[in-house]
Amino acid sequence: MNIHTEKIPNPKDIEKEIGEFLSKKYGDQVKMISPIVMPHVERLETDDFSRKKIKSINFDLKPEELIAYLDQYVIRQDLAKQVLATKVCTHFNRIKYQQSTEGRHLNISGGIKNNVLMLGPTGVGKTYIIKLIANKLGVPFVKGDATKFSETGYVGGDVEDLVRDLVRESENDIELAEYGIIYIDEIDKIASSGNLIGLDVSRTGVQRALLKPMEETDVELKVPHDPISMIQEVEQFRKTGKREKRSINTKNILFIMSGAFSGLDDIIKKRTSAQEIGFGSRQNTGQSKADRIRQVKAEDLIAYGFESEFVGRLPVKAVFEPLEEADLLKILQTPNNPVLLNKKLDFATYGIDIRFSSDALKLLARRAYAENTGARGLVSVIEQVLIPFETRLPSTNIKRFPVTVPVIENPLRTLDAWLEGNNDDERIDTFNAIDTENRQTIITYLNDHRVSITHQYGLPLSEYRIDKIADYYCDNVTEIGQAVKKIKSFYDQIKKIELDFYNKHDINIVLEEDAVDAILEYLAGGTTNARGIYEKISADFEYGLKLIREKTHRNRFFLSKNALAHPEKFLNQIIKTEFTKADIQQTYSLHPQGVSENR
Repeated sequence: MNIHTEKIPNPKDIEKEIGEFLSKKYGDQVKMISPIVMPHVERLETDDFSRKKIKSINFDLKPEELIAYLDQYVIRQDLAKQVLATKVCTHFNRIKYQQSTEGRHLNISGGIKNNVLMLGPTGVGKTYIIKLIANKLGVPFVKGDATKFSETGYVGGDVEDLVRDLVRESENDIELAEYGIIYIDEIDKIASSGNLIGLDVSRTGVQRALLKPMEETDVELKVPHDPISMIQEVEQFRKTGKREKRSINTKNILFIMSGAFSGLDDIIKKRTSAQEIGFGSRQNTGQSKADRIRQVKAEDLIAYGFESEFVGRLPVKAVFEPLEEADLLKILQTPNNPVLLNKKLDFATYGIDIRFSSDALKLLARRAYAENTGARGLVSVIEQVLIPFETRLPSTNIKRFPVTVPVIENPLRTLDAWLEGNNDDERIDTFNAIDTENRQTIITYLNDHRVSITHQYGLPLSEYRIDKIADYYCDNVTEIGQAVKKIKSFYDQIKKIELDFYNKHDINIVLEEDAVDAILEYLAGGTTNARGIYEKISADFEYGLKLIREKTHRNRFFLSKNALAHPEKFLNQIIKTEFTKADIQQTYSLHPQGVSENR
């Protein structure tokens, strides 16, 4: 095997080159002085340097599980969620399979990655859904803007910088970064304008620069012509005596791109209309823009201004639908929506609790729909209405802020009345009424999603636990998942009490659901802790249960809420039941024919 070894330059030559670069760029203001003796070189590393063994990924998420997760955050877009969840799960499960014993022998030439192209109008949740997926998967995620690439004169460097950013996001773990997700927004902006002579560097050039990373290539972590990278390389050589070449392979990096693609529907309409002309053809004159976008083909994207090779590396298409007024309202009604959570956080910063009535949400959705910018319109109208309150209320003693229809329609008049001290009682009563309404909404949501939440978080949802989750959600600025995890942490402490009791006393106690809820109430209220609960249960039950075990050999006991409240009564009842049972068994063993003989 021939190994090409690159001659290591003399350290002085390297320093001289860097010095000349700095002199050209900064003149005499910057000089490089480094009188340091170089260490003895023990071994040279070549371009065929040995990588560490690739870590195996621990991924077992199924498409339906990822869809269920996205449903908690993203309204509508059912088809897009299905496409994205399925192809993302398949991508990572495929990597896991190929790393397994069964799939290790598979080496398919020309493997095709499930790179995704998302199409849809602005404000429908394209970026949001990719962030959610990356967060759920726990893989490095970077986002780039295609317009940034088109604005620079040096095309390739920016594209490769996205790959390098994955390494930074993974805290310099190259192996983890090689399973990352790169998301490029506004990709439609690099479509060729079609009216230029020669190469369109800012558009077609970017497409071509993306071809290799989207498929498979090695990207050097050292940035060419970057003085900082060159200095770091010199420092590394001084410390180790080795010339190390570090790179990241893009084979398993998933590329997801999105854009609004304004005007694409006209290209599709022209193509479909031409195909429908003729005897017996059907004219789909009633098709909406969204309907036409769903019929997109590779030839439409090529006509739009993309290179055929570029389109070929985006085999998966996910089409997002425009949001209607009802969709915007549903976004506001979803407990995990970032629009209201962020606004609650803004006011909580000043110690102010804010609540939105159901009628206020409907009005906000109606105004946002008129903005015609999708979910972004929600942020705009809410900021417009609430900015006077966010400016003035922090300087007052008002700590409870109910957002109602009058507040939205007449914000300044309402604010002036509150600042004058008018209607304080009415404001507080309204706040409390909305708070009760919001709490009931959360309870309904938890009941509707009881099965999926139990499966996702491993917490059986009793009515009491649902109430506690709703209380925690309403009293804190948090998502539903965080509220569930809070109650789950108490539940886990209670389950540990069972384990600790068994480990210390060799007796298996099982706390029934009502007993778990009773203990949870103490823990959530802060009146005691898990250690205190454990010590009380040991004091109440240890001696009695050990006595019963010695006499009956029984070693498993179910403790109800009533048993925890009346331990002595519970133990006496077990003793009476067990010993009566033992007497009957003994009598039967002495007189097995007793019943028939008495006859």
